[in-house]
Amino acid sequence: MATIGFVSTRFAGSDGVSLESRKWADILRDEGHEVRWFAGELDTPPDESRLVPEAHFSHPDSIRINERVWGTLRRDPEINRLIKDQAEFLKKSMADFVSDFAIDILVAENCLTIPMQIPLGLGLTDFIAESGVPTVAHHHDFYWERSRFLIGAVRDYLEIAFPPVLPQIQHAVINSAARDQLAWRKGVSSIVVPNVIDFESPPRPADPSKVRRTIGLDDEDILILQPTRVVPRKGIEHAVTVVSRLADPRCRLIISHESGDEGDSYLEALMETARDAGVDLRLVATRVPEVVDGVEQPLPDDAIGLWDLYGAADLVTYPSLYEGFGNALLEAFYYRVPVLINRYSIFIQDIEPKGFRTITMDGFVTSDVIKGVRAVLADPELRREMVDHNFHLASRFYSHSLLRRRLQTLLINVLGMD
Repeated sequence: MATIGFVSTRFAGSDGVSLESRKWADILRDEGHEVRWFAGELDTPPDESRLVPEAHFSHPDSIRINERVWGTLRRDPEINRLIKDQAEFLKKSMADFVSDFAIDILVAENCLTIPMQIPLGLGLTDFIAESGVPTVAHHHDFYWERSRFLIGAVRDYLEIAFPPVLPQIQHAVINSAARDQLAWRKGVSSIVVPNVIDFESPPRPADPSKVRRTIGLDDEDILILQPTRVVPRKGIEHAVTVVSRLADPRCRLIISHESGDEGDSYLEALMETARDAGVDLRLVATRVPEVVDGVEQPLPDDAIGLWDLYGAADLVTYPSLYEGFGNALLEAFYYRVPVLINRYSIFIQDIEPKGFRTITMDGFVTSDVIKGVRAVLADPELRREMVDHNFHLASRFYSHSLLRRRLQTLLINVLGMD
């Protein structure tokens, strides 16, 4: 049995990296391993954690670095010194973490993938190279997948650390396209470990009538759920178009998340589009359970959780233009809600061939798409067959049992690299 140290900029809240890391940690504990945490923001048990604020992407030094190295091709000497000083500090912090907690294996969660915290990536790479500690690098989204990282003054650092090519590192990616790109760009192999949900355990109970009353809907209203953040790549304008073309006054389009870190311009444009189209668009601020010392706390009675909205929804819209994987799609399968999906590339390559039953669109809303939505909303038997089929298929391909097998393979591989 091993002591495994998870490393990232943040392990807190409901972002994808934090959520998937908790799933990995839960399964590793079930297998008898111990888990420890290193990050700039944590909601994990303090006695299992090392909080280093300088590792967070919102630390003032990190913000200063990012403001000066992206969108330019020339690196200021002062910023270069700051990057190196911070990288050295974080390398020392990592060495202390590994020593103090007797870490056997590191799991680098996206911090060797996307350069939101450049010194952390450089410091961690140096530490791995010098110490030889076996490491799993879990990659969620690479810098070459984000336009904001395409022009910068740190191309050399990207080649060194995002991700690094070292014999001590076993790479894991979340889709086959990332596996192919990593092999082509870096010449290294990786294992595909898709995002998962615990399909072996039943969903949390929900009271649809109570949820609808709380958000101001009647029982006869049609709740169409957009379970994503309000960012342009989610393609939410297509969901507005669908509701408009349904021309059913009972339809309500509910968005479950806020704008996030990309500003409010897209939200303002969506609201204006919805008003012009006569669509009842509402933002419902879902609550995430607070975690105290690693234990999830129950929500207050008057709070709405994301699972509450899934339990009350008649249809999920998922018209994303791009996704690294698609957690909201798995959630819709898990909560047995029919889905309208835009066939983004990872869906086409990794998910659709498995035979899921969804209403699909190819970048725009057609009459056939609207017919498909109407059929699902009007026919309870069709809806039941669709969601039961998807649940059982997802249980086979995206469950904790699959993750358990992949993690066993990763640990065998990384321990055999020594």
